[in-house]
Amino acid sequence: MPREKKADRITRAEEVYDRLREEYPDAHCALDHSNPFELAVATILSAQTTDERVNMVTPDLFDSYPTPDALAEAEQEDVEELVHSTGFFRNKARNIIGFASELVDEHDGEMPRTIEQLSSMPGVGRKTANVILGNAFDINEGVVVDTHIRRLSNLLGFTGTKRREEKNVARIERDLMKLFPRERWTMLAHLFIWHGRNVCIARRPECGRCVLSDLCPSSRV
Repeated sequence: MPREKKADRITRAEEVYDRLREEYPDAHCALDHSNPFELAVATILSAQTTDERVNMVTPDLFDSYPTPDALAEAEQEDVEELVHSTGFFRNKARNIIGFASELVDEHDGEMPRTIEQLSSMPGVGRKTANVILGNAFDINEGVVVDTHIRRLSNLLGFTGTKRREEKNVARIERDLMKLFPRERWTMLAHLFIWHGRNVCIARRPECGRCVLSDLCPSSRV
């Protein structure tokens, strides 16, 4: 693709967003939750597994430990058994218990609303903090970057083209934040994820039915 002027890239990004918003009007966070605490725990558990798998686990988990206080007092082995199928269950059990403990001890059970506070908590990095802030509090502090978003950002030419830049999550997030208005950051992640799961599939992208085919420099049609 010829070198694209910044203004043209922003215009293309706006069209990409508008088309995806029309294509996926119901796009939303796929992790089942009823409050910020449940969303945080579910997001920690979602590392290196699917949202569907997490949604199979969390009903029993939250029935057993419905509050931060309850989870903070849980036995590690009991939590491990409940989250076993999500993979890396020992670390995940330790992280969600540690998260709940810090939430109770340091924040009186109330979810922090800054990325700095959240990112310092057990099991929570910038990605998870962005998920919590954007979906629980409608605070657009940054853009969630998962495997789908990283892949689509590169295919669409919205981020660096050098190999070391393609996997640089921080670089990708900064590039997306420059292209899209702040109020769109949370929904942008949902739209990219839904499109990545339904059409722009990693090993078999369906470019022939992609609403972005004429806007994507990687399109095969």
